[in-house]
Amino acid sequence: MPGLDPGIQSSGEMDPRVKPGGDGFPAARDTARTDPRVLAPNLKRRLSGVTATIARLVPLQARHIAIRATGPGLPASVPHIPLPRVLTLPRRPRRVWHARRNTEMLAGLLLRHVLRKDLALLFTSASQRKHTAYSRWLIGRMDAVIATSAKGAAYLTVPATVVHHGIDPDAFSPPEDRAALRARLGLPVGGRLVGCFGRIRHQKGTDAFVGATMAALRRHPDITGVILGRATEKHVGYERDLRAAVAEAGLSERIRFCGEVTVDAIPDWYRALDLFVAPQRWEGFGLTPLEAMACAVPVIATRVGAFEELVVDGETGRLIPPDDIPAMAAALDAALSDPARLARWSAAARARVCERFTLEGEARTLIGIYEGLLAGA
Repeated sequence: MPGLDPGIQSSGEMDPRVKPGGDGFPAARDTARTDPRVLAPNLKRRLSGVTATIARLVPLQARHIAIRATGPGLPASVPHIPLPRVLTLPRRPRRVWHARRNTEMLAGLLLRHVLRKDLALLFTSASQRKHTAYSRWLIGRMDAVIATSAKGAAYLTVPATVVHHGIDPDAFSPPEDRAALRARLGLPVGGRLVGCFGRIRHQKGTDAFVGATMAALRRHPDITGVILGRATEKHVGYERDLRAAVAEAGLSERIRFCGEVTVDAIPDWYRALDLFVAPQRWEGFGLTPLEAMACAVPVIATRVGAFEELVVDGETGRLIPPDDIPAMAAALDAALSDPARLARWSAAARARVCERFTLEGEARTLIGIYEGLLAGA
C-alpha cells in the first residue's frame, strides 16, 4: 500500500515530513475556507469517540494546514465545510480524505472513482479485533492507514503507522491546592481518593472497581472510591445493582457515585485523586489513563486497549489482567501501602504524558502524514 512506510511512530514525535514554522508546525494555509486541502469527514450524527477526536484535533490543525471537517453532529467551534460543498469542490488540486469509519472510507472511494476527485485516502483504525471482509476490502483500497495503537495495528492486514492519541497537558495538569479543590467538589478533604471515570457498564469494568475498592477498604479505611460518569438507558439496571451492593455493605459514603459532569469540569476531578483505576474489560484506545497521568495521578490499568502502551508497569502505575478483581485489589493494596512509591509514580506519570502523548504531538504527526500524501509520497 503506497503512502506510508510501515512501522510505529509515536504521536509525540516530530514527523520528518513536516515543514515547520516558528512554532514547530507547518505554515498555516489561508485557503481553507474555499479550498481545503485536507477533509476530515464525520458521517455520524450521534456523539462518539471519533466525533470527539475530530473536535479536538481539527481546530488545532486548522491553524497550521488547510483542513476542514465535514458532516453532521460536529460542534460549532470545529472548522467546517458543508458536505454538499465537498461534492462541488474542483477535482484538483490533490486533497487528503481522512476517514475514521467504514462509511467514510466508502464515501472517499465514491468521491475519487465516481466524481473523479484527486483524493489521497487515509484511514485511521482504532479497532482491536479482526476486521470483517467488507472492512478489509475498504482498508485495502486506502492510500495510507494509521492505527491508534500497536495492538490495533497487529489486527490489520496492511502496513500501518501507529499514531497514539494525545491530550492537552495544560488542560489536564496537577492541582495547586488539592485540599481546597476537594472541598469545592464536595469530596473528603482528608484521606485518599481512588477514582474510576467513564461510562458505567460491564464492559468498562465498573463492578470490578467497586469489588476491588471494597476489598482494599479492609486494609485502608482512609480511602474513598469516586465513580464519575453515568449509565446509558441500557445499563441503568447495572448501575442500580452496584449502588444497592455498596449500600448493603454500608459503604455508600466510602464508594461514591458522583454522576456525570461537564467536559470542562473533568480535569478538576482527576486533580482531586491520589490514584486512578482503569478497570475496562475491553477498550478501543482509552484516554482516561492519559488524562489522569497528565494530572500527576498514577494509574492501575487492565491490559486492554492501548493501556499497555500508555502506562509503564512499575514506573507510572501498575498493569493487571482484565476481569481479575483479586489482582486489582492486590494492586490497590500495594500502591496504597507505599506512599513513597506512589509519589514517584505521580511525577513519572506527568512526565511521560508531556514527553510522549500530547495533543500537539498527535496533530503535528498527522500534519506530516497529510503533507506526505499531498506531495504524492
